[in-house]
Amino acid sequence: MPFEISDFTVSPLTDSTFVKPVRLHYTQNGNKRSWEAVKCHDAVSILLYHEEKDALLLVKQFRPPVHMNHPEHTHTYELCAGIVDKKASLEQIAKDEILEECGYDVDLDKILKIGSFYTNVGVAGSKQTLYYARINESVKVSNGGGVHNEEIFLKYIPVNQAKEFMADESRAKTPGLMFAFYWFLAEIYSSRK
Repeated sequence: MPFEISDFTVSPLTDSTFVKPVRLHYTQNGNKRSWEAVKCHDAVSILLYHEEKDALLLVKQFRPPVHMNHPEHTHTYELCAGIVDKKASLEQIAKDEILEECGYDVDLDKILKIGSFYTNVGVAGSKQTLYYARINESVKVSNGGGVHNEEIFLKYIPVNQAKEFMADESRAKTPGLMFAFYWFLAEIYSSRK
């Protein structure tokens, strides 16, 4: 499928909906310091294992900041994910994201928490909570693809190709995805052998 990016420009940010650039002032060990940062939302991400395909389901989408810094990448490979921007449990937000992005309606009690960690610690320091869920075609209710103007593509990575995928530096990936794959191979997949 052809994908084209054109007229890519960078301009100063003076008004923002989701991220707020700030300058932090503080004293550390008696020395006055400052730091540029971004206030932003925490997030959830979900590693999805498709039982019938024996594959891990990822989303593939255009990320303008990645393209700005690395123009050779027009897409990133990511876990299904979303920001925490509504009053709901993290599990409910994860469930909603699975449905919106991937088209699977997973019961809340089938969404397992793996753990939480902090991302972009030098810029944003937001908290990401990682979940795991098993899916199959019986819970597929739509094609996914996101909501509003999102353009999300689904990509199944066969489990027997997961290590090769992780080692492929030509595909832009997130650290959360890498951690989730390692977790899956160590905690879930190894017990099946």
